[in-house]
Amino acid sequence: MTIVKRNSNLLNNFPTLFDDFLNRDIFNWGLTNFSNTNTTIPAVNIKETADNYEVEVAAPGMTKKDFKVQLEGNSLTISSEKTSKNEETEQARYFSREFSYQSFSRTFTLHKDVVDTENIQAKYEDGVLHLLIPKMEHAKQKQARLIEIS
Repeated sequence: MTIVKRNSNLLNNFPTLFDDFLNRDIFNWGLTNFSNTNTTIPAVNIKETADNYEVEVAAPGMTKKDFKVQLEGNSLTISSEKTSKNEETEQARYFSREFSYQSFSRTFTLHKDVVDTENIQAKYEDGVLHLLIPKMEHAKQKQARLIEIS
């Protein structure tokens, strides 16, 4: 076993403490939304109303053909793969060309006894994928009623 002598002076330890603080993920919190292909994962809003759940996926620049929405068991998966290709002609030569490939996949767990999985609807407009997931009749929020005290 090797014994290492450390100086107990607080000022000598300050640079390592400062470096440790800066190297933590607190300053990289925005990088956690990147997929394996270094593209951002679209942000998702989930809203509950009395009759259904509404899911909004922010995905500008895509078309509805770029998405795949799949329900398997109680897992709802929204995924996309998009490849951009630049067509070249015989007369044109390129010096530098960057390929563009992006994909993402988000999976949500649905409670089968709460949602009506047979009537899920999806539409894409204005850069946002909208999913409407209706609730089953027994899971819908009931109107508040006044109970009379006798």
